[in-house]
Amino acid sequence: MAQRVTIAHIADAAGVSVPTVSKVVNGRADVAPETRERVERMLREHGYKRPQAPNHAELLDVVFNELESPWAMEIIQGVEEVARENHLGVVLSAQEGPGAIGRSWVDAVASRRSAGLILVVSELTPEQIGRLTARSIPFVVVDPAGEPAAGVPSVGATNWNGGLSATRHLLELGHTRIGMIGGPSRMLCSRARVDGYRAALETAGQQVDPDLIRWGTFHVEAGFEHGTALLDLDDPPTAIFAGSDLQAFGVYEAARVKGIEIPTQLSVVGFDDLPMARWVGPPLTTIRQPLTEMAATAARLVLGQGEDRRVELATTLVVRQSTTNPR
Repeated sequence: MAQRVTIAHIADAAGVSVPTVSKVVNGRADVAPETRERVERMLREHGYKRPQAPNHAELLDVVFNELESPWAMEIIQGVEEVARENHLGVVLSAQEGPGAIGRSWVDAVASRRSAGLILVVSELTPEQIGRLTARSIPFVVVDPAGEPAAGVPSVGATNWNGGLSATRHLLELGHTRIGMIGGPSRMLCSRARVDGYRAALETAGQQVDPDLIRWGTFHVEAGFEHGTALLDLDDPPTAIFAGSDLQAFGVYEAARVKGIEIPTQLSVVGFDDLPMARWVGPPLTTIRQPLTEMAATAARLVLGQGEDRRVELATTLVVRQSTTNPR
């Protein structure tokens, strides 16, 4: 039987004290960066596995880029559902904005001896992956911003198919001038939605007009800004596909300011199917992204209850009253 690697073994290999290794493993901040890096390298090379103490915190950590979004609430709901099933608490953190973690979020998670980590709309650097692995912290990325590195578990949605379905719906209604507002161009999900839009136009024999494609954030302000710009064109679109419901709400406001009626003068499609999408006026046609199910799947994956390491859940078109035939 192979001998279990202990903190004492790591301390000897790294040339430091046992308390120093313990501090690194448990996310303490009072270790010099070069010492921390050397200890983490030894942890990885020796395959150290942190034992679970009898009184370890029964927690799941969820780290967002930002928490100020109704989108985040759908994710939290899915994680909490699985946490309750497993008698775990949930800790929420943000990398940016109000409530952001003041130090390295890897150290913060390690200090809580969390059962696992769920990262939302994020990219993991090789350094971060190494630090999580060295501390034996299970992790999964939900809706990764970029292509996940080899071996990084992830849960996403069929964004390309969602973009295709939204645009085909508008084409079938008779629209040929269809605006597209994407999210950040560097984000994988955003690019996939725009690529689905392009594919729908091209397969329908429609030329893709670059003037009708805009890139922004997924927030209301971007929808208003780019919706206004699209409606100000000499030949404005008769329909706009927004890369998120929040963007679509911004388009609603841009249309209101210009005195344009939805859907008789402008059809609008969103993406996400947030709960408020059915309550705006008119109720929003959108692509349902199963956010709660995505989060629950990620939580089960990080707890070792799922076999797949890359999961994509289906998106579906939800038709409401914000789309109709063009005049």
